[in-house]
Amino acid sequence: MSRWHWVRHGPTHAKGMIGWTDLPADLSDLDRLRRLAAGLPEDAVVVSSDLCRAVATADALQGARPRLPHCSDLREIHFGAWETRLHDDVHAETPDLIRAFWDAPGDAAPPGGESWRRFSARVNAAVDRIAQEHAGRDIIAVAHFGVILTQIERALGVTTLEAFGHRVQPLSLTQVCRTSNGWQAERINHCP
Repeated sequence: MSRWHWVRHGPTHAKGMIGWTDLPADLSDLDRLRRLAAGLPEDAVVVSSDLCRAVATADALQGARPRLPHCSDLREIHFGAWETRLHDDVHAETPDLIRAFWDAPGDAAPPGGESWRRFSARVNAAVDRIAQEHAGRDIIAVAHFGVILTQIERALGVTTLEAFGHRVQPLSLTQVCRTSNGWQAERINHCP
């Protein structure tokens, strides 16, 4: 059995759609970081997205745990031309496309960006590969809102829209495990 301890990176305080834009995390809440680190298994391996907000959060939580190389496949969804833009501004220009992207997630994609289906396949393939390479281990993965939603969707066996209904706050913990019966969610958006 592999147990994944998904941690959403620290807040960026950005208001727009932030996917591959490499913004730093605010890691000033040291008490919360300590509580979060204390609740993570000491014998787990740590992996993160290669974006600086995830890397810095993983650095803050790692302690003596072994670290895996940063994984670019654990990046947030790529918003392409919508990166850093506000939803309302994009909606004013391309209402049908952004509505399809959020209300019927699947193949609709921002110009130069990723569809939810492509994004989810990328993340799932990375998770499966890491789980196979570290079978039976606890894995602490520091990643992004969308990445964690793909794993909630997978573990609960729900639609993407149903997964969108879950909250995943910065510096929260979501635990899923892979058993012989498939993926299961144990805890979602736990804030220590």
